[in-house]
Parts: sequence; structure tokens; C-alpha cells
Amino acid sequence: MNTKHDYIGLFDSGVGGISVLRHMLRLMPNERYLYMGDSANAPYGTKTKEQVRQLSFAVAEKLIDRGIKALVVACNTATSAAINDLRSAYPDLIVVGIEPALKLAADRFPKGNLGVMATPMTLREEKFDLLLHRFDSQCRVSKIPAPGLVELIEQGRGNSAEAEILLRSLLKDYIGNIDALVLGCTHYPFAAEAISRVLGEQVALLDGGDGTARETKRRLALAGLLNDGCGEIVIENSSADPKIIELAYRLLNE
Repeated sequence: MNTKHDYIGLFDSGVGGISVLRHMLRLMPNERYLYMGDSANAPYGTKTKEQVRQLSFAVAEKLIDRGIKALVVACNTATSAAINDLRSAYPDLIVVGIEPALKLAADRFPKGNLGVMATPMTLREEKFDLLLHRFDSQCRVSKIPAPGLVELIEQGRGNSAEAEILLRSLLKDYIGNIDALVLGCTHYPFAAEAISRVLGEQVALLDGGDGTARETKRRLALAGLLNDGCGEIVIENSSADPKIIELAYRLLNE
């Protein structure tokens, strides 16, 4: 039986889900959070769907064994690959995923030119195509795969000169041609400065973290599980490198 004092469990392929945790903390500062990054197996976005599904279940089960009241899949790729199966496997648990903020972008820029930058796996999944078809009649939407960017962010170099060089190559066809870029991977907010240097400050950068936080709060409120005590943050990672934990806390506090 879950109680309101139990942890909210979050997981991601690495440090990317920290961007979601930041939204959660702003919205629900009194909650207790247990975050698990899987940097030992990052990136997820270049793996097969079945590989990502297996990795997602492995991390989710570790969180559930710790006694969580909600599971937040703070990874776009893992959401695409595993969210439906996780909900089926744990029907009594609040399970919330994340999707690219395409609705937000379409509402803000009706008939606009939008880009969605995400991992190759997220962009080729049926879940993304279904989302895309909801808005492609009102906006022009370009898919932009970004291989290599997650790896730089996992090294703490998301806004480095090297990241900017990579982004100029990935985004060269979109400079001056899009109104907004949807960040379809939870790692990508940690490259926002470099992205803006490439595209210009006039291009809006939108991510789905706020929507995930709001949905989590809504589900917890419905279940009477919002915490009214003191908050707590615990960050763990499958990597043995202590610098990963240091990076996670640094990104959390940026």
C-alpha cells in the first residue's frame, strides 16, 4: 500500500531526466524523489526497441523494490519503447511518461514551421508518428535526429564548442527556417545554450518536462498521495564513475 510519504521514482538512460526532475521540484518541492540514471547503458536512443524495453524494466523494477508511489519515465526513448508495457505490468502504480512538446509548439505557433529533435529511435517509433499526425495538418514539422549529442551531455559538455560544431552540422538546414525546436529528448535541455547559439535566440526551445510534472501532480492528487512533509532528493546511477553523480547534481542546480 503506497503512502504519500513514499518516493516518486524517476529514471532515464543517464543524466537527461534531471531536466524533468527540475520541473518536478518547481511544481512539487515537498515530494521525496528517487532518481536512477542508467549511464552505464547510455545512450538508449541508438538501441533496438526490445533492448530499451528490457533496460527500462530492469531500472523500473529496482525503483519499485524501493517502495515508490509513482514511476516517472523521464526518458523520451524509454517512453516510446516501454510505457505501455510498464503500465500493463504495474496496473496499480501511477506510471507517467514524457512525450515531445509538439502540442505546446503547435498551439504557440499555429501554421508555423517546427522542428522536433530527438534520438533516432524516438523518431522512428509508431508512438511518435501518431503524435505527429495530430498536428502535421496545421504545422510543418521536420524530424531532426541528433546522434552523438547525448554522449556529449553525459560528459558534461552539452554547451561546449564541440557540441556547437555537432549542432551546426545537425541543424544547418533549419537555421532561419523554423519558429520553434521541440527538444524530444530529456538530455537536450542541457544543450540549450549551444542550440540557441546555432539557431538564434528568436527560435523557441520547448521540452515536455513541465507537462510530465503537471500530469504526475494531477495523478498523485487524485490518489490522495501528495506529500505534505519535507522533500528529499536521492540520485543514483548504474555507472561506477562518481563524476556522473556529481554531474547530475550540478545539472539539477543550474
